[in-house]
Amino acid sequence: MALINHRAREIHFKIVYYGPGLCGKTTNLMRLHDRLPPERRGRLISIATDHERTLFFDFLPIELGEIGGLTTRFHLYTVPGQVYYRLSRRAVLQGLDGIVFVADSHPAREQANHESLADLGTHLVTLGLSPEQLRRLPWVFQYNKRDVAAAVPVDRLRSALNPRGAPEFEAVASEGRGVAETLRAICKAVLARLASESEPAPSEARVPAAAPAQAAPGPAASARGSAPAPPAPAPLRA
Repeated sequence: MALINHRAREIHFKIVYYGPGLCGKTTNLMRLHDRLPPERRGRLISIATDHERTLFFDFLPIELGEIGGLTTRFHLYTVPGQVYYRLSRRAVLQGLDGIVFVADSHPAREQANHESLADLGTHLVTLGLSPEQLRRLPWVFQYNKRDVAAAVPVDRLRSALNPRGAPEFEAVASEGRGVAETLRAICKAVLARLASESEPAPSEARVPAAAPAQAAPGPAASARGSAPAPPAPAPLRA
């Protein structure tokens, strides 16, 4: 959940990059850290494990402006993907505000994607998130390694992993493709959730008792990957 640092006049959000081992979570954060201006990013912290690293850093997206007089700061985390780091993954997930699920497009990794997503769902329930909290939790899916031979078709990945139609992006994180777009989308989704939770509920007293019930006009359908939200941050500068 978002935390407020009153001394620094900042509101802090936690985003976790999740997915199977060696799917590209670490590569995403390394490319993002390289692209962000030094004055807007924190130090990249790396905790080495047997086969991959857990990384985290924070950054200040000045393009987003202020929220209630507070500047926004996002903290990005990866989790170790191997099965035996299960408790470590659960610890990293505590207090999260949004999830980026990084799926591996290699055909030999389909089952690993499914198992990682199921593992994530189990952790979120264990951490005490209610069905309503799970429904409102911002998600973004990234289909990484789109450059591999015989990459799993996006439609197949979507059907298996993202049937609810959360924002999704194709990526080749090793080349930096799709990493900034993924980050902008999850930041946008997190801020949209904050905005929706800050809106006061409509007062029933303002509705005339004798007024006939009418169906409110629904919003126009938006393209996949879009959501009503504040303006997206400007593209990351090198």
